Amino acid sequence: MFGKKKRWHLQPGQAPTEMDEKVMYWEGKGKLVPTRDLIKTPEQIEGIRKSGVVNTGVLDEVARKIHAGMDTLEIDRICYDYCVGHGGTPACLNYEGFPKSVCVSINEVVCHGIPKKTDVLKDGDIVNVDFTTILDGYYADASRMFIIGKTTPEKEQLVRVAKECLEVGAEAAKPYGFVGDIGHAIQKHADRYHYGIVRDLCGHGVGLQFHEEPEVLHFGHKGTGMLLVPGMVFTIEPMVNMGTWKVFIDADDEFGWEVITGDELPSAQWEHTFLMTEHGVEILSY
Repeated sequence: MFGKKKRWHLQPGQAPTEMDEKVMYWEGKGKLVPTRDLIKTPEQIEGIRKSGVVNTGVLDEVARKIHAGMDTLEIDRICYDYCVGHGGTPACLNYEGFPKSVCVSINEVVCHGIPKKTDVLKDGDIVNVDFTTILDGYYADASRMFIIGKTTPEKEQLVRVAKECLEVGAEAAKPYGFVGDIGHAIQKHADRYHYGIVRDLCGHGVGLQFHEEPEVLHFGHKGTGMLLVPGMVFTIEPMVNMGTWKVFIDADDEFGWEVITGDELPSAQWEHTFLMTEHGVEILSY
């Protein structure tokens, strides 16, 4: 009977480093560990960091220009122009049929909202703008929430708590901890407000591709999921619903992308790209 193939292995004659010993210890305990290609080299990290600077600049530009009365197609143009003007490429554009450069999700749209001339922002809306940049082959991914004008106290709280969920998830991400530690911390915080954490979508590894291992669930239990090792790059992006965690795809979306809350109550999401270091996470795009 063949044994289970190891994900982390040494070359013949290679002496194990301290990292090797830690990873192999947990693999020996039956835990899921990364493959070596998920540990980015210093050169790759620098490339992702530069992509992250452009990606953060895109969202800064949106923050300067977003306002009531603009349609979401204008936001798409702002993002495209800034990204391309700084040497990048919008990763979303034509990705698996997605027709625009950015996801703009309003109120009950959880994520993957497609920019349209007919979607006009109005006072009271809460809006997620989610952008991913490719620069010299390296990917960086982030999203922010924007409140248009004055909204309700309930929506203000939702936006604030969603950001707190990202922050407590990042705090829970420790070297040689587990992805499940992140989800556990996020779910615990959201539960205090009786909010639903979307389970059908998750964070992910990123850097050399748009989506890599690991899947970063935003709910769950400590000590589960993949081992977090210095050099890994991934997103944390909790989608926090005012009501149920359940979602559905908008039947009126001809492209099959837009995700709506199951009870059509508002949703909020913040996303950063993180690098795991020996001391915790470093933000590469926000």
